Amino acid sequence: MERLTELYRRWCGSEPASATLLPLSGSARKYYRITGSGGVVIGCIGTNPKENRAFLAIDASFCSHGLHAPAVYGVSDDGMAYIQEDLGDGQLFELLKPAIASGEYGPQEMKWLKDTIAILPAVQHRVAEGLDWDVCFPDKAFNARMVNFDLNYFKYDFLKFTGLEFDEIRLQDDFDRLREDSLQGIGNTFMYRDFQARNVMIKDGEPCFIDFQGGRRGPVQYDLASFLWNAGTHFSAGMRRELEMTYIDALREFAPVPSVDEFYERYRLITLVRLLQECGAYGFRGIFERKQIFLDCLPPVRQCLRELCSEPFARYPYLTQVLLSVANDWEI
Repeated sequence: MERLTELYRRWCGSEPASATLLPLSGSARKYYRITGSGGVVIGCIGTNPKENRAFLAIDASFCSHGLHAPAVYGVSDDGMAYIQEDLGDGQLFELLKPAIASGEYGPQEMKWLKDTIAILPAVQHRVAEGLDWDVCFPDKAFNARMVNFDLNYFKYDFLKFTGLEFDEIRLQDDFDRLREDSLQGIGNTFMYRDFQARNVMIKDGEPCFIDFQGGRRGPVQYDLASFLWNAGTHFSAGMRRELEMTYIDALREFAPVPSVDEFYERYRLITLVRLLQECGAYGFRGIFERKQIFLDCLPPVRQCLRELCSEPFARYPYLTQVLLSVANDWEI
């Protein structure tokens, strides 16, 4: 806290009156809401200097292109702490909670969702402009190594925890094809990596963005899949389709969309990769670490797998079989 206190003092010239630790999520970073006569800020204590450096560089790109990410007011000399704009308590996920529980989304909820999805192509294309990909953490691109990490995350931190029997050689054969296919046609666009309702804040009616320190160069479909197939929100198929079309319409301002069918073919493939990564997170943070927020996602992620694999992936027949077994046969 000494570093955050000093940063607050440098920023406004007065001592902070209080600092409240905000609820922890999946990471080891600690966030504090710091108040005082100079105003209210959010202070962050990071655990990895490269990750902090990535956040600060990406944040600067957001802000320089008029996309609302938190303004940074000060950074400690060692780079391990910083203070930033407080975007309030309007986390999109929390605002949507009543609608998620009931399945009924009113005009206000749909406006928040459509505004968020409509601005996503701008995030993906504008943040990429002038961004030094080498600063990204832990790697600069969605590449073979990163895909391998995610596939192994699924296998070792989720699938093996289920206790289901599977043929590791046949699964790896499908993984190899999936990795190769997923790396086709990646453009020079920014992939937020964890674009979901928990990382969007609504302030003065406007979507604002946080927790993008894992961003890198990657396919635009990944962020759309991350948001619309997230187990925490588990949107209906019809609602997803409506928001997907909102995204495609907005994307046309930045890049040609040859056909909706071609977009969906690629999108479906990347959705599979993203869901495998999510399963790894739910397995490690939920089944292994017993964090309730991740345990709660296990039933809906099984529904996502069931829905996605209802049309089998011809190139990955054994993986499809395994995922349907997780969805239908595994007893949580």
